[in-house]
Amino acid sequence: MKKIVLALLLLPSILLQAANIGYEVSMPEPHTHYYNVKMSVTDYEKDYVDIQMPVWSPGSYLVREFAKSVEGVTATFNKKMLKTEKINKNTWRIYTEKANNVVINYKVYAFELSVRTSFVDASHGYFNGTSMFMFIDELRNTPHNLTVIPFKDWKKVSTSLPKVETDKSKGFQFQAPDYDILVDSPVEIGNHETFDFTSAGVLHHVAMYGKGNYDIETLKVDMAKITQACTDVFGVNPNKEYTFIIHNLTRGSGGLEHLSSTTLQVNRWTYSAGAYKGFLSLVAHEYFHLWNVKRIRPKALGPFDYNNENYTSLLWVMEGFTSYYDELLLYRAGVYTEEEIMRKFTGSISNIENQPGNKVQPVAHSSFDAWIKAYRPTENSYNTTISYYSKGSVVANMLDLMIINNTKGKKNLDNVMQHLYNEYYKKQGRGFTPDEMKATLETVSGLKMDDFFEKYINGTQTFDYKTLFGYAGLTVEIVESDDVSLGVSTSGNKITKVYRGGSAYEGGLNVNDEILAIDGFRVHGDVGDYIEGRPVGDKVSVLLSRDNLIQTITLPLLKKGSKRYLIFKEADKKNNVHQKWLSQK
Repeated sequence: MKKIVLALLLLPSILLQAANIGYEVSMPEPHTHYYNVKMSVTDYEKDYVDIQMPVWSPGSYLVREFAKSVEGVTATFNKKMLKTEKINKNTWRIYTEKANNVVINYKVYAFELSVRTSFVDASHGYFNGTSMFMFIDELRNTPHNLTVIPFKDWKKVSTSLPKVETDKSKGFQFQAPDYDILVDSPVEIGNHETFDFTSAGVLHHVAMYGKGNYDIETLKVDMAKITQACTDVFGVNPNKEYTFIIHNLTRGSGGLEHLSSTTLQVNRWTYSAGAYKGFLSLVAHEYFHLWNVKRIRPKALGPFDYNNENYTSLLWVMEGFTSYYDELLLYRAGVYTEEEIMRKFTGSISNIENQPGNKVQPVAHSSFDAWIKAYRPTENSYNTTISYYSKGSVVANMLDLMIINNTKGKKNLDNVMQHLYNEYYKKQGRGFTPDEMKATLETVSGLKMDDFFEKYINGTQTFDYKTLFGYAGLTVEIVESDDVSLGVSTSGNKITKVYRGGSAYEGGLNVNDEILAIDGFRVHGDVGDYIEGRPVGDKVSVLLSRDNLIQTITLPLLKKGSKRYLIFKEADKKNNVHQKWLSQK
């Protein structure tokens, strides 16, 4: 009986392993912004097959409805057309009639050049697999082959997918062990510039699209420093090769992490002295993600559900800790001076403590609500939300100081990252829960973390910065501005944000109000110029247009209320906490 049951259980698995999925991507008319995709399904005999297009891209927590860009889905068997119908927003059903070799063709309109979408024009092509490749749910764990046929004048294809050595006249061919790896490997196509460097025992490939003021030899040296500093946190780099795809554009959009690659989009002049360190910080952030997010991950982030939101309350760890390290590692690599890294830390603190939403939304809630709030900001978001990036980086900083202090300089946040990597990724091969994250912090620090989580992760209390930085022999001074302010942001004369607790908020000014005059003076330029130097409590008369109706509102001026956090050394001699915290290797 047991043998019969075992055989029955194994039979579907054997059938699935025999199935094969292949994709061919071509772009014969790139100026039209269309990719042609041919999906081949072999040795998978069923009455019908459901193919689905993902609705989101891992690492970017917003449902983007990639199916909206799909056109002309057809299916054939031996050139015979098969019945195809769409059964929900991102699923097509193909009645295969047990055909064992089905070819599915469709087009993808690609004219959104971001790190999470796809794009093609006369100059190059770029795509993320989640916005390009449909999948069959039962076959996600089978090998997936990819052939890229570039436009006739394009000679290069850059991706982290392993190459298959074949006749190049048939296109560039790659193989992924499963669907997740396929769509986690973005592809750059064109005549872009490429170069390599080796760091941490890993061969790094760099594909540079677009003109810019970069110097390749400088990048080789500096990117090697950053990738080595990231690897030093964990003591091991899981990749043999890694690919950077860098788009040099008029306006950058940041980066997106992948298992063995990343895409960075930056301003083409970002390599100048004033902005270059910001570029290196972006390199550090996305590279650090190859551990933190892609391997160290919450349970909710893998295996992925590509059809729905994947909720987790741990993005403050995944993105926040990474944001802390993307600055700290530049100091360890010798890019930042101690003065510069301290400015970064104090800037992060001032940023969150001056945002009203920091006292409304706990960072765990910010993480969980990323899908409905972080990527869909409104005019009131500043008053009601906080970023899990910025707040999470401050949490990481405070935890680092607490761990070092309580272990007398023997451990730091690096040990937390190492524990998560070794225990949950290497040993157990899974993600971790919020309770396991808390337990890891307790194990490494020797501290009970119940109070910490209640106050600062699931609550909105303010850190005792003076005590925490005092562990490192530093003094914190908090300077509150005595200046008055209307408490608004404007575009021209139109109000775009009203800050909670400010003069405009309390006095009744609204978003979309157009400020015409203040105290009888017509407003041109910065509205702050018209109240500068006025005393607290002084009343001002604001003439405004609201829905094209002219009215006057009189309101008292309130303090700006912003705070600056300044950190000073108490003495030239560094204590053991300071030395462990800010040590350069």
